[in-house]
Amino acid sequence: MSDIIDVKNLTKRFGDFTAVDNISFGVMPQEIFAFLGPNGAGKSVTIKMLITLLKPTSGQAAVDGYDVVTHSADVRNAIGYVPQSISVDGTLTAYENLMLMARLYEVPRKERKTRIKEVLDFLGLGDHADSLVRTFSGGMIRKMEIGQAMLHRPHVLFLDEPTTGLDPIARQNVWQRVLELRKTFGITIFFSTQYMEEADLVADRVAIMNQGKIAVIGTVAELKAKTGKPDASLDDAFIYFTGNQLETSGNFREIRRARKTEQRLH
Repeated sequence: MSDIIDVKNLTKRFGDFTAVDNISFGVMPQEIFAFLGPNGAGKSVTIKMLITLLKPTSGQAAVDGYDVVTHSADVRNAIGYVPQSISVDGTLTAYENLMLMARLYEVPRKERKTRIKEVLDFLGLGDHADSLVRTFSGGMIRKMEIGQAMLHRPHVLFLDEPTTGLDPIARQNVWQRVLELRKTFGITIFFSTQYMEEADLVADRVAIMNQGKIAVIGTVAELKAKTGKPDASLDDAFIYFTGNQLETSGNFREIRRARKTEQRLH
């Protein structure tokens, strides 16, 4: 079976700074694949190249069989994307937000209302269709954003640190819906995170990324086993393969950004 995401020697430079450094990997159809690493590791830049928001400096990448540079429109039609920042309009209702996205994605007019109802019901938001999104909790907002991204029935869903700023219960609820997406619709899930427990619990395979490079790829069990340490944790595996403690605190700019995101989600 061919990989639904195929990356070869992908590199992205900004001036003299190399954000993503010659990485190669593949993701299988219906796989849940995690990019694990600290802020600044290159996770978001990689995702933005795969969803055609950034053009690679060198290397190749294909999503659902389409080259991200030469067939970018086809890639965008095949994917859904949930960014770190808020992507819903708080002044609109849940229904209005989804209708707006249905039009942008060119969902057939006669199918829009039905699809919106199906998405809201699937996400457990059916009773909130006419509520303003600004009244929603952080977990409800994230589910709304996932709903926006799946309206056009994509083959691959990209999630860039989807649970940043959420409390543990909300994070669990969001992941429950994401896992149901894979089970119900056969969608491939590609997500980035700096939370060890997320990668440990939900990912079929994990790529540990650090300083723009992929240190290792494998199942969580494989990565833990390679440390040679009994009862090793994923944190142990990260240290083993990178030599660094995973830091999620970030610098001042990253902290400010994370706190702004958290404030807007709550």
